[in-house]
Amino acid sequence: MAAEAIILFFSLSLLLCDSWGALQVGFYASTCPSAESIVASTVQSSVNADKTIAASLLRLHFHDCFVQGCDGSILIDGPTAEKRSGPHAGVRGYELIEGVKSQLEQMCPGVVSCSDIVAMAARDAIALSGGPRYDVETGRRDGRVSAISDASIMPDVDDSIDVLKSKFASKGLSAADLVLLSGGGHTIGTTACFFMTKRLYSFTPDGGPDPSIEPSFLPELQATCPQNGDVNVRLAIDRGSQTAFDESILNNIRSGFAVLASDAQLYQDQTTQSVVDSYVDSFGSGFGPSFNQDFADAMVRLGRLGVKTGGEGEIRRVCAQFN
Repeated sequence: MAAEAIILFFSLSLLLCDSWGALQVGFYASTCPSAESIVASTVQSSVNADKTIAASLLRLHFHDCFVQGCDGSILIDGPTAEKRSGPHAGVRGYELIEGVKSQLEQMCPGVVSCSDIVAMAARDAIALSGGPRYDVETGRRDGRVSAISDASIMPDVDDSIDVLKSKFASKGLSAADLVLLSGGGHTIGTTACFFMTKRLYSFTPDGGPDPSIEPSFLPELQATCPQNGDVNVRLAIDRGSQTAFDESILNNIRSGFAVLASDAQLYQDQTTQSVVDSYVDSFGSGFGPSFNQDFADAMVRLGRLGVKTGGEGEIRRVCAQFN
């Protein structure tokens, strides 16, 4: 009996540890029941005031998860912190996340992680832009490391398709995830002319533009981003649909109207091209894969990357600082 009791005790302990250390939908239901509504209302107010913040929150979540996992490492301030890296240039939304954290610390001190706030805010931003609403698993804890050098693994607008696929594969993400999260994730938002210079003026050895750009589109891009113009001027990543979450980005990619070189690359590879085609060909038909559902599923997979749970990491009191 004693041996059976010991075995039962350890079995129950393992089950409790597994539960404690796993992400789950509704993680804060009992410990901070207002957490999700506070995030949602804050994002709603911010999007009402500035529609461009929605894309920023989506980008913030992607950049956070791709480096060190979804652990809030991108939120840390400091001269050598991750957010100071080139690959994170232009990332916004930090003040919104800190504002939510401040509210939650007054209501439920030391309970809700900054990394979970980032994940929930991205979900709400997508839904407010007309995209799918999906359940976010929570229970992440915040990391204790943030370094500029860690961001070198981020996908870059000038990466070849093979490099992009390799970077996603290193995170356990597929070619379809690359199309959904990189291409599909660009259905909302803008980019700076800084990221267009090579594609428009030095893509080929003789200094020509990217030949995959649809000829009628090239003058439009060059007029917005002249060779010696202001590199901070911004343009829609999804031509004609920068604030609405929809499938037009994939139509643009297939038709040669991709703005970013990395998006255009998605149609230069047989595997990713077939993924783009599978969605474009099924739009409005009711047949084939669902872009919205698949994007939501990819976001859930993204949100699981390198998470810290249970006794790992910490729950920061201020998102920009380690405890």
